[in-house]
Amino acid sequence: MKGKMSNPMGDVVIDTAVIARYAGLSAIECFGIVGMAMLSVKDGFVKLLKKDSLTRGINVSIDEDNKITIDFHVIIAYGVSIKTVSENLIENVKYKVEEYTGIEIKKINIFVDGVRVID
Repeated sequence: MKGKMSNPMGDVVIDTAVIARYAGLSAIECFGIVGMAMLSVKDGFVKLLKKDSLTRGINVSIDEDNKITIDFHVIIAYGVSIKTVSENLIENVKYKVEEYTGIEIKKINIFVDGVRVID
């Protein structure tokens, strides 16, 4: 399902891939987030995704009430508080995506798939 907004001039439809890309760019700006993660089915390892492939670690769904749910699979920096980084990520992404799309966010789920030492 795609996000939809109506105004007097017509309808605006936003694809979930666009929302995922914007949410991913907003997420990697947060302190403590190394990047998005993807589980490799072939070998069972978690891979750090490059900036071009951010949307693979993010799943966006829009329900029948036109509310967004976002699932993030992230890799977090070693030595930071997962709780603090998660709260920061939720607050930052919620604000930016709602301002960008005009659609309310229902839920943001964060799955920490790995920890990495930052050089």
